[in-house]
Amino acid sequence: MANVRDLKKDINYVLGDIIEAVYIWEYSNTDKDTKKSEAIIDEAIETFDELIAKVNAKNVDNAKAHFKAINSDLESKGRALIEKINNLG
Repeated sequence: MANVRDLKKDINYVLGDIIEAVYIWEYSNTDKDTKKSEAIIDEAIETFDELIAKVNAKNVDNAKAHFKAINSDLESKGRALIEKINNLG
């Protein structure tokens, strides 16, 4: 991993793109209920807050392993959110 700034950018871009995909789905499916899609947006925002808090944590023993774990957490949670978007139907 290059640095903390790049990790923060990755978190922002991935979760921002997921939120944008939900808005696109809502725009193209105006006849469907948006409660599930709004829940996905809320979950993406909670994930963003959680990951940024982990990145900003000060007292970390092994920084490289800590940031690698955050990166893998971003990937797994991002995939889960994308799967939820795909299941909106």
